[in-house]
Amino acid sequence: MLNPYERTLERVIDPPTDLAGTLKRLGPGFVLSASIVGSGELIATTLFGARAGFTCLWLILFSCLVKVAVQIEFGRFAIYSGKTSMQALDELPGPRFGKARTGWAVWSWFVIQLLKTIQVAGIMGAVAGICSTILELGPQSDLLWAVIAAAFSTLVVSRGIYGPIEKWSIIMIGLFTLMTLTSVISLQWTQFAITSADLGSGLTFHLPSGLLLVALGTFSITGVGGDEIITYNYWLIEKGYAAYTGPEPESPSPEWFERARGWVRIMQIDAVLSMVCYTFVTALFYLLGAAILHSQQLDPGKELVNVLSRMYTDSLGVWAKDLFLLGALVVLLSTLLAALGGWTRMFSDAFGRFGWINFSDPVKRKKTIAVLALAFPVIWTVEGMLIKKPAFMVIIGGSLTMLILLIVVFAAFVMRYRWLPDELKPSKRFDAILWLSSAAIIFAGGFSAMEFAFK
Repeated sequence: MLNPYERTLERVIDPPTDLAGTLKRLGPGFVLSASIVGSGELIATTLFGARAGFTCLWLILFSCLVKVAVQIEFGRFAIYSGKTSMQALDELPGPRFGKARTGWAVWSWFVIQLLKTIQVAGIMGAVAGICSTILELGPQSDLLWAVIAAAFSTLVVSRGIYGPIEKWSIIMIGLFTLMTLTSVISLQWTQFAITSADLGSGLTFHLPSGLLLVALGTFSITGVGGDEIITYNYWLIEKGYAAYTGPEPESPSPEWFERARGWVRIMQIDAVLSMVCYTFVTALFYLLGAAILHSQQLDPGKELVNVLSRMYTDSLGVWAKDLFLLGALVVLLSTLLAALGGWTRMFSDAFGRFGWINFSDPVKRKKTIAVLALAFPVIWTVEGMLIKKPAFMVIIGGSLTMLILLIVVFAAFVMRYRWLPDELKPSKRFDAILWLSSAAIIFAGGFSAMEFAFK
């Protein structure tokens, strides 16, 4: 099997210019969508809609749109350099620690990401609760179903192969999106019909003061979060974008730069299309939460599975509860798969930065991924069964994501203004979007810190 993290002249492929060829090369962004939908959309967004009503629709849309520029800058770096996200973080200017003299950004990410196990543990708990509800076995069976979900995730991810993760992610998201769209459309023939006035009130840029913490956690977790942006480069590399560009020669030729620009173009299409996908799904979930749950003062944070199912039973009928449960199970499992795939790669790479393994060695990398593919589900299962508050756990994890986003923004600016070759510099319009995105993230991060400090 070819090593996707190794670039050789034999693997060089010119980027496609036709529609069919382009569509064939897409995929990394949709794996990110899978990791986002289960936690950010199904749980956090719906919870926010239930508590805020239509008022904050603008924030949901903004949170999805604003971070893609930073994601694209990370993707551009991976394509022209062939380096992973952890390699990039390790090369950022600043102090270094440990025997391997690892950079501050890698250590900071490592600590925060360990704390973020609570977020995926919340998803694991939600999966267990849904399975128990479907089979009417009661909460006492939650542990059994958490173990089964963990075993399934481990089985798929432990092989260390990108393809199955991409395939499962796209299928699962597609099915649940269709079901959710049907529910929103059906809503218009019920007492919860969404009016133009409702939509207008959601675009007035108002933010209720009592929901600042939930709002900021939702902003961090909807759309691509800091950890998803970091993970994106691994999916790009394993899809072949960097290898197809070819190793960068000491004196890059015009042909090399042209090929790099072509694969950057494919990456941008992948990122933007996936952004359209998860923004659409996010908006659907928020509207369901605002229209059905908020109007009845139902809070998913108190009884997650049964309350979330009301979004479908109140629009499609009582018969739709089982359909929702199956759909929610599918999308949460897709999130577990995509998250586990990303976590195993990020941590394996970080271990390489710490000098614990040789990440460049495909045998050792695959072995480490397999070990972590077993270890993380065990950790998530234990935490999920001990805390048993999925919505709370997801929101807390989302708030921690903001800290990683701040590191990612700093890295993106170093990539753009210190490392990027002149021949690959983006347009002034993209730079303006990057600055706007970064300013929004930094503002939200500062506001989060103030909220925690003075709460």
